[in-house]
Amino acid sequence: MILKTLFSQLFTRPFTNRFPAKYMPKSVLGFLGRVQAGKAKLIPPVPVPPNFRGKIAYDREKCIGCRLCSRVCPAQVIQFQPEVKKNRYYIARCTFCAQCVDACPVDALAVSPEFLLADTDRSSAALTVE
Repeated sequence: MILKTLFSQLFTRPFTNRFPAKYMPKSVLGFLGRVQAGKAKLIPPVPVPPNFRGKIAYDREKCIGCRLCSRVCPAQVIQFQPEVKKNRYYIARCTFCAQCVDACPVDALAVSPEFLLADTDRSSAALTVE
């Protein structure tokens, strides 16, 4: 019985989505490149549904420095920079609740469809929005 199940699963497609190759480590990309004659096949990410709450998009020019977003943020993602009267967002702390987007009176904040945010360094530029 186990052998029958094993062989049937060998010839069926997986139910999960493969991770996009452009986000894989270079060591894995090197292996893929050798397997596919020097060119790694890119797999597109899963399309996001409507009203998806992804990475915060910050329009620095629209921001008036009112700090309403930092007052409503439950995860303390937002750091106000008094010297420039603008904000810095640490996405590694974000819970993606979008309360800051709702509180912004000038629509300087929005949620983007970007969701591939994994990184090995919590303070990397990819996880900081200025």
